[in-house]
Amino acid sequence: MLAKKSATYEDLQALPPHVVGEILDGELVVSPRPASLHATAASRLGMEIGGPFDRGRGGPGGWIILDEPELHLVGQVMVPDLAGWRRERMPEIPDVSFFELAPDWVCEILSPATVTVDRTRKMRHYADAGVRHLWLVDPRIKTLEVYRLDGGSWRVVATHGGDAPARAEPFDAIELDLASLWSR
Repeated sequence: MLAKKSATYEDLQALPPHVVGEILDGELVVSPRPASLHATAASRLGMEIGGPFDRGRGGPGGWIILDEPELHLVGQVMVPDLAGWRRERMPEIPDVSFFELAPDWVCEILSPATVTVDRTRKMRHYADAGVRHLWLVDPRIKTLEVYRLDGGSWRVVATHGGDAPARAEPFDAIELDLASLWSR
């Protein structure tokens, strides 16, 4: 039996532009670019949070929120749909291709192509990297799951569903319009 070759960053860079590539546990994981439900939820959530927290419009500010940043953490290369750093930890966005400072919050928008990897391998690696908050958003069933890192393990803090407005840590200073995430 031949030993499996570990994926390299060169393997990742060789991928075509219509896919998202990550390296998890030495394996090149390739997913299609997000479909419309996924992209809509990610874009609108970024706007909901970015205004009050990144830009300080109608909210407390104090965060840097980015779409699909490439993270190099705990020996993995991961690309969450959204990520946020508290400004006291990252005062400015560095001019880099990828980030080695773990975010304070990540959000994965679940889709049929990514749900298994997002819920298993990536959640574990985010915990190992010390990410404090994780959201899993499923636009197909209209849910937001909110997790907090507690002693190295994820603890469910809240689950929100449907069109009801919600407050979700660490952005609970504002009410999120969940209905906007699912509307077409």
